[in-house]
Amino acid sequence: MIQYQLKSKQTEPTTFNMALSLSRIVFMGTPEFAVESLDAMIKAGFTIVGVVTAPDKPAGRGMKMNESAVKKYALKRGLKILQPEKLKNEQFLSELRSLDADLQVVVAFRMLPEVVWNMPSKGTINLHASLLPQYRGAAPINWAIINGEKETGVTTFKLQHEIDTGNILLQEKIEIGDNETAGELHDRMKEIGARLLVDTIKGIVEGTCRSCRSKILNNQCSMINFQVKTLIHHSPLTTHKSNTLRRSRLKLVKLTGKDQSTKFTI
Repeated sequence: MIQYQLKSKQTEPTTFNMALSLSRIVFMGTPEFAVESLDAMIKAGFTIVGVVTAPDKPAGRGMKMNESAVKKYALKRGLKILQPEKLKNEQFLSELRSLDADLQVVVAFRMLPEVVWNMPSKGTINLHASLLPQYRGAAPINWAIINGEKETGVTTFKLQHEIDTGNILLQEKIEIGDNETAGELHDRMKEIGARLLVDTIKGIVEGTCRSCRSKILNNQCSMINFQVKTLIHHSPLTTHKSNTLRRSRLKLVKLTGKDQSTKFTI
């Protein structure tokens, strides 16, 4: 596991609140979507005692080591960085405990084991780019566009055992434009999500944010129905990947015979 610590100080918060500044927060995230949230938290005056992000990976023709967007931002801010290969690694867990966080915040990161998400006294919260229980799991923005949704949103919730399940804290709906691309929606949602996340953390720290009693998801509503014969989505579809926009055509075909899975052709 690689660990970084720079000596430069965080930028002074634009507003000050003793309860917010005294709360110790560990942030976990990897892509550009998560950077907006981390930046908003710092500007709101939260004390970020550590950032957990993906390890550097070789990329491109030269196979040069590539740093995550969150790591690049954290380095500029002088934040402590942890990059564990495995989240159950004892060295990582020991270093995470040493940060003595009151709260952990997750935005676009991997699934956490209980030993990690249950560590802080105030638990761990997640920002997800959908109106849960819709589009739990990966690529919620892309799936909303693919399925022709008219609205989507962002959700904050407390982590539990299942992926993207737990008690909802806050939600905000977002209308999807008729010709809006996944990339454009991504850029809007990261800003709206960051604001919602800051409001959620403030509510938790100040004791004014209480989770809903109802669960986000149960076993009955977690099943996705792919009983379609042939569906050609209105094309061309624009998706967002690696900061570029690629125009693609999507076709869903229900296979016959023994294989009843749904085939996706991009």
